[in-house]
Amino acid sequence: MDNPSASWAPRAALVGVGWLLAALSAAAAVLTGLSGDRAGPVLFGVAALALAGFAANGSAIRPKLSADAHGVRVRTLTGDHRLEWSQVRVRLVKTRRLGREVPTLEIECEDIPPHLLVLGWLELGTDPRDVLDVLSALRARG
Repeated sequence: MDNPSASWAPRAALVGVGWLLAALSAAAAVLTGLSGDRAGPVLFGVAALALAGFAANGSAIRPKLSADAHGVRVRTLTGDHRLEWSQVRVRLVKTRRLGREVPTLEIECEDIPPHLLVLGWLELGTDPRDVLDVLSALRARG
């Protein structure tokens, strides 16, 4: 029996760049600290921690979203959540940011706090419009 599925996660190259920038920021914090600067290590240290946090999130929570004919599976910091199609409502929302329209995928459900998951290009690794098309096709099969 054919059971198609699909999954989406942040692009591996983007996560790798995040780790690289975190390492460079940490090195810059050490170097500015050795030069006697007091503000530089703090600023670079905060940047290194933030970048490492984002990169760790992108590395650990993979895939962020997966789906098949039975429903969707969403991975968050609080765990792995499997939802049947009858439990979720999926829609595409376009907002204006910095003068351009940015699409985001909204998954509304009652079982996962915060009840509304907003996923953009960074979380999905691809255009949310394409993800919505695949999700709609999978939902129709179920």
